[in-house]
Amino acid sequence: MRIPFSSSTSSSLGIEWELQLVDYQSRQLRGDAAVILDELRAKVGEREAAKAKHELFDSTIEVITGVCGSVGEATTDLAGTISVLRDLAERRGVGLMCSGTHPISDYASQRITEDERYATLVSQMQWMARRLLIFGVHVHVGVRSPDKAMPIVNALMAYIPHFLALSASSPYWLGDDTGLASSRSQVFASLPTAGLPYPLDDWPGFEAFMGTLIASGTIETIREIWWDIRPHPNFGTVELRICDGLPTLMEVGAVAALAQCLVDRMNTQIDRGYRLPAPKRWLVQENKWRAARYGLDAQIMIDAQGAVRSVRDDIIDLVEDLLPVAHRLGCAGELADVLAIVEIGGSSTRQREVARRAGGDLLPVVDTLLAEMEAGHPIVDRPAASRVTSPPSGPVSPSGPVPASGVVLGL
Repeated sequence: MRIPFSSSTSSSLGIEWELQLVDYQSRQLRGDAAVILDELRAKVGEREAAKAKHELFDSTIEVITGVCGSVGEATTDLAGTISVLRDLAERRGVGLMCSGTHPISDYASQRITEDERYATLVSQMQWMARRLLIFGVHVHVGVRSPDKAMPIVNALMAYIPHFLALSASSPYWLGDDTGLASSRSQVFASLPTAGLPYPLDDWPGFEAFMGTLIASGTIETIREIWWDIRPHPNFGTVELRICDGLPTLMEVGAVAALAQCLVDRMNTQIDRGYRLPAPKRWLVQENKWRAARYGLDAQIMIDAQGAVRSVRDDIIDLVEDLLPVAHRLGCAGELADVLAIVEIGGSSTRQREVARRAGGDLLPVVDTLLAEMEAGHPIVDRPAASRVTSPPSGPVSPSGPVPASGVVLGL
């Protein structure tokens, strides 16, 4: 089976951000996506409205960038679409937010989007699909030839725990604390064509494997391969799908910068004749679990002898190592925000702290996630008693100085 690959001339960037529609009064998810997207088309036209689309549930809207040259361009693109969506949503008493799962909403109460593709998915996967009330961020980075796609996918597997630890934002499922930093990653991995990618050596190997899956009826198209990292032939990219839904634009930019820098460096290394190392799949599986369980507190295995290291320390060293690439790509500031996330803690930690201060009440967790989305950066030490019961009248303003990273240290 031949699969054409639309090679990118540079390490271009595209981001997909799955947003939750939340009722301001109940703080539950609300299925208004179809109405809001219709209103969006009427307001901005079909071309611009294509940057926001349906997902499996009608309480989700996915926001998509165009093909961007830099992280700054991509986050500006996202911000523009979200600004229009926020205005339309707030008129209906609905707020936008993002986390890997909604802390309290039940998938059983959510309406499936009317679409033949989703109907087929639910028919085939049954309960496995009906419980996919999960939200993620996908980052596409351009690859310069199909010959590079699978070596880069294989090499990126070593960084799955890093991306998952940074983005882990789903400690709650159906109102309960799962004990995990990322329950989303475990729910999604239960699908038969999701989870870790298969280690395929080259593009012909990928083509042959996809041909086998289609011939056997496992999938109908390669769009049904939902690996944590996968090649995207139509876009000419490698797509990182491992990340939980990130609550803020700052965090989205940080993860995108890390992805772009890694792929760009790998592109260059292959050009120079370097053979990219591919980690053992069992080691990646173990480290993914550790990141899902502990987030940034994970101790990951660094060799086959069982030596371990803090994922925090590994991320810090990785950022320092990639800074020259980031300066060349113009995303040094966004890459530095990775260190800010490491310092203040990821979303799962922040959510649990809010719940702790509220005596286990998860409504303040939803309120904080709504506020973080509005502010565009993490909010730390926000009083748990504060409630968002109506659309914010404007951007959340910090009561103290804002560091260069954009993180608010106190509200």
